[in-house]
Amino acid sequence: MTEKSIGVAVIGGGMAGRAHAAGYRMASTLFGTDRPDVRLVAIADANQAVADDTAKRYGYARAEYDWTAIADASDIDVVSVVVANHLHREMVEGLLAAGKHVLCEKPLAGSAEDAEAMLLAAERSDSVAGVGYTYRRSPAVEQIRRELAAGTVGELVHFNGHYWCDYGLDPTSPITWRYRGGPGTGALADVGSHLIDLSEFVCGPITEVSGATFHTLITERPVPVGTTYGHTKAEVTGEMAPVENEDVATFTATFANGAIGTFSASRVAHALPDGLGFELFGSQGSASWQLFRASEYEISVVGDRPELAGPRRVIIGPDHPYIRGGLPMDAGGVGHGKAEFFAYQARAFLDQVAGIDGGLAAVPDFATGVHSMRTVAAITESALGGGSTVKVV
Repeated sequence: MTEKSIGVAVIGGGMAGRAHAAGYRMASTLFGTDRPDVRLVAIADANQAVADDTAKRYGYARAEYDWTAIADASDIDVVSVVVANHLHREMVEGLLAAGKHVLCEKPLAGSAEDAEAMLLAAERSDSVAGVGYTYRRSPAVEQIRRELAAGTVGELVHFNGHYWCDYGLDPTSPITWRYRGGPGTGALADVGSHLIDLSEFVCGPITEVSGATFHTLITERPVPVGTTYGHTKAEVTGEMAPVENEDVATFTATFANGAIGTFSASRVAHALPDGLGFELFGSQGSASWQLFRASEYEISVVGDRPELAGPRRVIIGPDHPYIRGGLPMDAGGVGHGKAEFFAYQARAFLDQVAGIDGGLAAVPDFATGVHSMRTVAAITESALGGGSTVKVV
């Protein structure tokens, strides 16, 4: 890194990789101009066409076809790793050893053991290392977290969360890494890990899980001819391969403050392409948020006139987190979506790397990522044990 600029790269040119690439591109427009310039250096992907397309589409100087080229490049300081979970460890360890700052997409690794090894590598390094739990950057979620901390809705009683998606409902969709890896690596790790982190961001740490159940609706899928990206269709070989993990996961949890949580994650939820949301109930009120209405939330508090009691809709505006200086039109009612979360995350990580206190919360560190992996492991143990109660260690 030079004094005046930070060179960035993204490993992985697929769906989430493009979101990271766009986030860095937007980051230089956010929250003032007193930060180092952002140089969009490279996109790396083993698929040459994908790397070339993503680099050109988002204005990066070049494409690379091997992640080691990113590790070896002297003009790159910050790297997002956005590839299949089981590939994270090798890349992250290599990048940290090369002196790069690393933002690794969630979940941190393919297993708790790999995640713990990555944490050790980060602790041995002088680089900044973070995990991409993007929904922490929602202005509405951050405001609900603040209201709970301030006692607006009283003491937390119950958190109910869901992440329901439909990307796995079509049985003709080909087998990919998302459908391999064993129990706990399916819907739970893919979308459930976001939900778990979101609940702990708002409510505090989970200490115990119980009642977990896994279900696989589609037990085999067609084998694709080549590499697939995201949830798109692909040419198939005519062969079938077994699905190794769960389509649906449900469980209950206990938070450190004694509150309870109920959770469900699914990749076979009809007509819900990205159905993340939660309800939070306190002793003096409640709040809720849904991703498909990202720029608003609902809140209700004791003390309202009885004839006006009930949830009120709050439209996100410049009095809420991230909006002032974080949108081109930073006025009430303009609205925002998921893309802005990636931009806020990128800006926060770049500020950390530059050592700037820009007023943005730090990106979750690898220790947070390890805790999430241990929570997923505990839920998996509960499911395999017939719903047994398991401590998160």
